[in-house]
Amino acid sequence: MKKRFAMLLIAVLLVLSACGGGGQSASSSSGASSAGDGSQKEVQVPVTTPFTLAIYPEFSLHPALAANRSNLTLAPLLYESLFAVDASFQAQPVLCRSDTVSEDKLVWTFTLQRGVTFSDGTPLTGQTVADALNLARSERGRYRERLSDVAAITVPEEEPDQIVITLSRPNGSLPLLLDIPIALGEGDRPAGTGPYMLSGNDDNLTLTARPNWWRKEGTLPVPVIYLHAVSRSDELIYAFDAGEISLVDVDLMATNAMGYGGNYQTWGYAATDFLYLGFNTQSALCRAAQTRQAIALAVDRDTIAATIYANHAVPTLLPVHPDSDLYSQGAASAFPRYDPETLAARMEELRLQDQALVFLVNSENTAKGSAAQLIAYQLQAAGFAVELRQLPFDEYTAALAAREFDLYLGETVFTADFDLSTLLSSYGALNYGGWWHEQSDGLLNALRAASPEERAGAADQLFGLLGEQMPIVPILFKNGSVLTQWGRLSGLSPVRGNVFYQLENWIIK
Repeated sequence: MKKRFAMLLIAVLLVLSACGGGGQSASSSSGASSAGDGSQKEVQVPVTTPFTLAIYPEFSLHPALAANRSNLTLAPLLYESLFAVDASFQAQPVLCRSDTVSEDKLVWTFTLQRGVTFSDGTPLTGQTVADALNLARSERGRYRERLSDVAAITVPEEEPDQIVITLSRPNGSLPLLLDIPIALGEGDRPAGTGPYMLSGNDDNLTLTARPNWWRKEGTLPVPVIYLHAVSRSDELIYAFDAGEISLVDVDLMATNAMGYGGNYQTWGYAATDFLYLGFNTQSALCRAAQTRQAIALAVDRDTIAATIYANHAVPTLLPVHPDSDLYSQGAASAFPRYDPETLAARMEELRLQDQALVFLVNSENTAKGSAAQLIAYQLQAAGFAVELRQLPFDEYTAALAAREFDLYLGETVFTADFDLSTLLSSYGALNYGGWWHEQSDGLLNALRAASPEERAGAADQLFGLLGEQMPIVPILFKNGSVLTQWGRLSGLSPVRGNVFYQLENWIIK
């Protein structure tokens, strides 16, 4: 058994090595460069252009309506939100001065900062914020799913600098969902309250520092940020490789991820893109929690994160990011870790030898396909008969909906409060495996409704149940990546949704 497993593992790692892991190997936030041939080179590139970012002029810049990634990257320079979510997934107030919540966690009142204006001079009021958030949760808005539990957003007549958000379900951590940029109106280039404002025309656009910005004046690293107009992704790649663009925000492990060359630094940041192994808990084989726990022993999450995802991911034992205060080492210790020897013993104990498993994965993402192959090889080495079906996305989702599987490799993006209801509740749209436990919905709702002081305890109770039942096997959280020209920038501390977080600490050469 051990010899067979070792030979299969060596074979799959050779395949993965030949594939290159689906992307360039680059540094984390330490800032080492990654050359186009994969070697590390510390070459100082002469500065030929000022600090410049990409823009797609023909697409909208509205932070609640736009879909273009490069344009959305610019949003934190132009717009601010009620709260920012930091690297530890904690809400930090920005446009909000204070907040209160009702005892049932259904009614939140937010008081705004004083003296804030948009770049056109319009004052920030409760009504302008309410209008912006209502647009964000409308059918056209990018945040309609995130704000789906919002029943109403109103402005008290006696307090025009407040907004009141009424929810249909209790949420004790609503501020974590309110890092939504506030824009004035619905135009393609609306005014914002941020440190910069858009100037010029399509042929010569710039971001100019606002002289009347309400926050710390004089702390911005540059007074002007130049914008390089592009219309296609290949133009963006060429401009960055040529040094004409100083910074890009990318998902290096995305489906059809664009490839960048030249000398650049990579600044990784924690994201909420979650990779997991799911079970059909209604099938004969995976109905038993003991079987699911045994299969979890075959998931080598460290190798998947380091080799297949080229360290652009963080392995996790829990369905929350390890950087979150919800992540508990005590709770994690109850979850099965990769252990082929224990798996072999459990196979014998549970009489799982030669049992057939149908394993689904979306074929359109190289990294996910390679991860599924590695897991399948490890299960086969243990004695399962695994049929790995690599399907195009439409066929993959259809097979999930029809429950034509025993296992599947899934990916979802959580909100910053790590609400697991969509994935694990009895009514969850992503609960493809049909898992249910008499305590599960109550524990999920309790975590969602918990106050910041109560969340850790509520999370531990939920994780205790998940460790026993193993409805899914957490594998990793993907990282986002900021690529910058070698030696041009320092002091970056990007976070999910804002690569310019703590911009006042940047040094631009």
